[in-house]
Amino acid sequence: MTCMEDLKDLLPVEAVRLDVRAADWREAIGAAGRLMVETGATTDEYTREMVVNVEENGPYIVIAPGVAFAHSRPSPAVLSTGMSWVRLAGPVEFGHESNDPVTLVVALAAQDSAAHTSAMASLARLLGDPDTAAALAAAPTPEALHAVLAGERPEDDSETSEPATTPEPAEPRAGSLHKILTVCGNGVGTSLFLKNTLEQVLDRWGWSRFVTVEATDTISAKGKASEAVVLLTSREIARTLGDVGRPVKVVQDFTSTAEVDAVLRDTYDV
Repeated sequence: MTCMEDLKDLLPVEAVRLDVRAADWREAIGAAGRLMVETGATTDEYTREMVVNVEENGPYIVIAPGVAFAHSRPSPAVLSTGMSWVRLAGPVEFGHESNDPVTLVVALAAQDSAAHTSAMASLARLLGDPDTAAALAAAPTPEALHAVLAGERPEDDSETSEPATTPEPAEPRAGSLHKILTVCGNGVGTSLFLKNTLEQVLDRWGWSRFVTVEATDTISAKGKASEAVVLLTSREIARTLGDVGRPVKVVQDFTSTAEVDAVLRDTYDV
């Protein structure tokens, strides 16, 4: 099964709603949560858990300008791994200092941290591509949007954020791989978006054989930090992490290969 097929299966057309009105971020998450209830992925309790996640951890789920990725930890409220997609009729403030206001809420309910990895990789690439993002924003019906998500459009061969030069890879320390941690509140959603974007940059550089990337949550990251060269995360989660004995670098747009490229260059001084 391809990544596109994984995404299409996890996000059925019945879980897509366009031009939904929401008074605030809670209503926006509520609309996304109801779709997952209607499609049998979750119970109402999971919607409440997604809201509590933002209340406790802040608006780190706003992963890119205008895009919120609502989710919580795997729990008994998740009946099957699934997603929903809500394009808002009007922008809503989540409280994110650089990525507000939000016009798209994508929600994820995961039974475990691995079942949806390929779908997240696919979604991160789609949202990170300007042409695809524009096609998604302009889709007139859920069916048309679902077709874009399924990859049913010509690919743009141009690379909009290709690095100007390819740096020489650093030698692995002590003969081992370098490790980079991408961190979010729960370890199953936004950290996977950032992981996939970082891996695209590493592949482009030719560094994939030297650097491993692990998506994790704030609690686990504190215990694993000593294994890492650097931790990449949102500003909100960076504040939660505090001093972990390794550099913690903030990425504002988790779908931007250009921003992640710049952070990686700064980390390795290349």
